[in-house]
Amino acid sequence: MTTETAPPQPDDTVSASGGEDGPPRAPFAVRRRHLVAGLAVVVAVLAGWAGHDVAGRVSSGGMVPPQAESLHAEQILGRDFGADTPDFVLLARAGGRHGATVDSKEAAAAGRALERRLAAERDVVRVRSYWTAGRPKALRSAGRHSALLLAWFRGNDLATGKVAERVMPRVTGHRGPLQVAAGGDAAVRAEVARQASHDANLSELVALPVTATLLLLVFGSPAAAVLPVFVGIFAALGTTAVLRRLADVSEVSAYALNISTALAFGLAIDYCLFLISRYREERRGGAALAPALHTTLRTAGRAVAVSAATVAGGMAALLVFPHPVLRSIGCGGMAVTLMAALGSLVVLPAVLALLGDRLERFDVFARWRRHGGDGPDGRPAMGRWGRIARAMMRRPLLGGIPVACLLVLLAMPFTQARFGLFDDRVLPEHTAAGEVGTALRRDFATSGIGATTVVLPSFDPRARRAELDGYARRISGVRGVVQVDGPTGTYRGGRRSAKPTRASKQFASPHGVFLSVAGRGEPADPANAERVRRIRALPAPARAWVGGMGARVVDAQRPVQDRLPLALALIAAGMFALVLALTRYPVLALKALVLNALSLCATFGALVFVFQEGHLRRLVGDFTVTGSTDVLLPIVVFCIAFGLSMDYECILLSRIVEEHRRGAGTVLSVARGVDRTAGLFTWSALILAVVMAALATSGLVFLKAVGVGLALAALLDATVVRGLLVPAVMRLAGRANWWAPAWLRGGR
Repeated sequence: MTTETAPPQPDDTVSASGGEDGPPRAPFAVRRRHLVAGLAVVVAVLAGWAGHDVAGRVSSGGMVPPQAESLHAEQILGRDFGADTPDFVLLARAGGRHGATVDSKEAAAAGRALERRLAAERDVVRVRSYWTAGRPKALRSAGRHSALLLAWFRGNDLATGKVAERVMPRVTGHRGPLQVAAGGDAAVRAEVARQASHDANLSELVALPVTATLLLLVFGSPAAAVLPVFVGIFAALGTTAVLRRLADVSEVSAYALNISTALAFGLAIDYCLFLISRYREERRGGAALAPALHTTLRTAGRAVAVSAATVAGGMAALLVFPHPVLRSIGCGGMAVTLMAALGSLVVLPAVLALLGDRLERFDVFARWRRHGGDGPDGRPAMGRWGRIARAMMRRPLLGGIPVACLLVLLAMPFTQARFGLFDDRVLPEHTAAGEVGTALRRDFATSGIGATTVVLPSFDPRARRAELDGYARRISGVRGVVQVDGPTGTYRGGRRSAKPTRASKQFASPHGVFLSVAGRGEPADPANAERVRRIRALPAPARAWVGGMGARVVDAQRPVQDRLPLALALIAAGMFALVLALTRYPVLALKALVLNALSLCATFGALVFVFQEGHLRRLVGDFTVTGSTDVLLPIVVFCIAFGLSMDYECILLSRIVEEHRRGAGTVLSVARGVDRTAGLFTWSALILAVVMAALATSGLVFLKAVGVGLALAALLDATVVRGLLVPAVMRLAGRANWWAPAWLRGGR
């Protein structure tokens, strides 16, 4: 027999105080709801004004720590030899009649004019081109159809990217008989910044209407559906203001802006979904406005606060690493989590108090909610997820082992991960910088751009010629090294293959010498990084600084390896302490860590399967397969996804513990907890997946991979782990779930 639940109380008055038998004291945000709502509008407007130009202040660099050996080698090369990697590369193709080459009189004249035009630009330090450098073969393609013009700019990564953005329209396109395209690190940075800004706007346009539609399906009421979106906008505006101020004192990555914007809506929707659902549940149970909000904040609000702390803790772990990109993502993540929590726990209750019963106006699903069936105890009957949880607990091993095996199977590709760094291939193939990068790898392998360099400052090659000769021989004998060029000649296979020529003089200066090392494969290939490790391990006649793209990969990876244990320990300890504070049960906290780690390993395996091995490209959108995984990608996904998965865990465990403290046994408390939250988890994960899928539409492979990884992690965690694996594990643990030491039990 079903009984109709009491309708919500129409009393919108809020008690400022509560006696022992009276209603509980309303939170400050509810008692001063007009003030709080007004302040929220003011803060949002000021934050929007403060952060309006943040897109022009972010950098697309920062993948390597600023104190890295490879960057120091580049500085020495530029200062003492003028041989550092060029910031800007112009690829000039001969056009016009059939068989035209870059050596024709017309092409040469156009090339020299182009060089003069570029050299006259502000912040261009020096320029070198095929036509004025003696027409070296290294700067010309084999078929003589294209040639290179190299330029060096003044300033850091952000400044050189700005110079490239300003210069590119003036020196590209048709230049007489030449068709000119721009590439190089500065052009890539400019393209990445432009693409990131475009993707941020596009993801918002895609995600917002879809998200609002899904929220309307969840809540039924238009008023309830738009509140999470408003909180997301509040969080996004606040975060952009923080990142804008941060950009004044340190390097802020463009990736941090895009990821923070996506997280603003993802977290705000998550938190608001749980809070509004619990508030409506209390109101439909007969509670007046103030007691309903009080209970909501005491239960779901407490879980949201702990969840926000876990997400912020995961983001804070990124500060352990010296990479500017990781630190800026960590700062942006902490800021967006704080703003989402502030909007959900302070601004949202004030708005709910202002709306009162108007929150339910035009609720198209109100009829079904009012007449839902009740159980024998007068409480809502067990739903689909509750029945699934009961089924898993009846045969926990039979149900849990296949689910765990599925996650392990998904994780298997991660064991084959090969770590490198994204280069220009982080961009879509159709971009000019991407096309130039492809041409450099295909037609200009001997140009030296991106090659490994070994710098020996203050080394006298005339006085110590034999030592330098022996060192060059040892380097040429390293596996994978094709050729070594230096002031003492050319070396192959551990022997000198050619005596020094006039061109060999470029490798020496009064300040020292350097060697250019050419190897098999592409500069960003992980095999190149392994060669760098072997070269650095060789005994050198003086202090040697190894640079180049392979060295950058090593310098990006080494701090990750060194500091990852500390980051993991901090995350695990922080998460364990927070979940323990929420539940007071150590076994539940430990279980949360283990299951989250298993879920994330499955996500990492999927990322390797898709982005390293190139599967499912039609599903996630086309990208360039490099055969490697960016060394920083798993760190970013782990720190964000671990916090997000703990978000679901905190909400679920708080509801299970609440049921247990009401007297329910393990099976019933778990079934009820899953039943009351799994439906919300599914909707929340679906909405979060939509937000992250919008991020995954990015043309930048790094952002695409982060979006796919976070969307997959949310869906796996909310359905497979929370809906299936958690009930099985808790049933197996039995009474151990509820064990707690005396000092913890004393807190209850």
